[in-house]
Amino acid sequence: MNRTIFALASGGVRAALSVYRLSGPEAGPALRALIGGDLPAPRLAALRTLRDKKGQQIDKGLVLWFPGPSSFTGEDVVELHLHGGRAVSQAISAALLDLGLRPAEPGDFTRRAFEAGKLDLTQAEAIADLVDADTSAQRRQALAQLEGSLGHLYEGWRLELLRGQAHLEAAIDFAEEDLPVDLIASSQAALSDLADRIAAHLADDGRGERLRDGLRVVLLGAPNAGKSSLLNLLAGRDAAIVSSTAGTTRDVIEVSLDLGGYPILLADTAGLRDGAEEIEREGVRRARERADAADIKLLVLDGANWPQLDAESMVQLDARCLLLLNKADLVSGAIPEKLLNHPLMAVSAKTGQGVDRLLEKLASTAEDRMAGSGAPALTRVRHRSALLDAEAALRRAGQQTLPELVAEDVRVAARAIGRITGRVDVEAMLDIIFREFCIGK
Repeated sequence: MNRTIFALASGGVRAALSVYRLSGPEAGPALRALIGGDLPAPRLAALRTLRDKKGQQIDKGLVLWFPGPSSFTGEDVVELHLHGGRAVSQAISAALLDLGLRPAEPGDFTRRAFEAGKLDLTQAEAIADLVDADTSAQRRQALAQLEGSLGHLYEGWRLELLRGQAHLEAAIDFAEEDLPVDLIASSQAALSDLADRIAAHLADDGRGERLRDGLRVVLLGAPNAGKSSLLNLLAGRDAAIVSSTAGTTRDVIEVSLDLGGYPILLADTAGLRDGAEEIEREGVRRARERADAADIKLLVLDGANWPQLDAESMVQLDARCLLLLNKADLVSGAIPEKLLNHPLMAVSAKTGQGVDRLLEKLASTAEDRMAGSGAPALTRVRHRSALLDAEAALRRAGQQTLPELVAEDVRVAARAIGRITGRVDVEAMLDIIFREFCIGK
């Protein structure tokens, strides 16, 4: 952690400009060596010519100097805004290596910011989410978390527990003193209230995690029902091979959609039937597995066979299903709005009939499942696991009769919540968390 690191923070693509970031005790000396002069004024961009150790010009660009601790990482930080060509990138990287700097690993900069107390772990995770955000709703959630919506909530709960723990320790250590007779009972009542608030926070149907990962929607149905054609139409490109030959789709094909700012992961699957050969049987198995994990199942019925229903497909009918009658252009007569008490939507991958209505339905469902009430939503499985541990400890504390046991359960709950923000017991998790970051962050 004491070595100075550097990285191309703007991504390794050919561009007009590229941004290089340096952090560590040698950032200032490295900048002086590159520009051959004094450091510029802090936090003000200055135009300078950069040269390597041999005096060869690398490029001419803007340099910025952020002395620690008033920087992102809390260390001395330098930014170099140079031209985005590959030759410039190679030359500046070689020059920085010659100066003894180390290329940054994924998450190095954000981990240093966390170690310096500039961020808690929920904010660090929000940076990764913001970099990865594909939709406006994902961006809003990541920004709210970066601004501390989750961290402040969890730290408030942890401080409540620390205060409760202090009261309990006083009752244990100073039992002979004139303390309130109902101190234990009142503490347990407060702990029960906090457990209820944590339970309410957990009962969010996974909206924060779903927003990060996308609403899982799967197309199911018999072979040749038109699932792949619908996927291509919704995706706006030829993502899946379309053929009149049954069994063309063997594996799960997935595309990402942005509907009203919410992410949708739409999967096309193999036609549901008892395949005669091994590969197709594996495709059907994967289709059923994906159906089990889906948030929404689009059960595609073949309009060419209407009103005959495919038995293998109808086995999948449940509360998560939206029935689609594809090839509606081939159907004569009225199409009912419901079938077996499930909404039935007439669509045609060939003509586009009903597709706008289907997209609106998916967008409104995504908003219902992800928007929430404005309260901060937990966004990771590790948050949920720690909060479940904390709630369980608080429920136990409410049943204990000895103050020592109540205090121990409160301590367990406080440590569980502290793990979310990084206040306690996180060393073993740091490598796992930060390796998911991109280089330069």
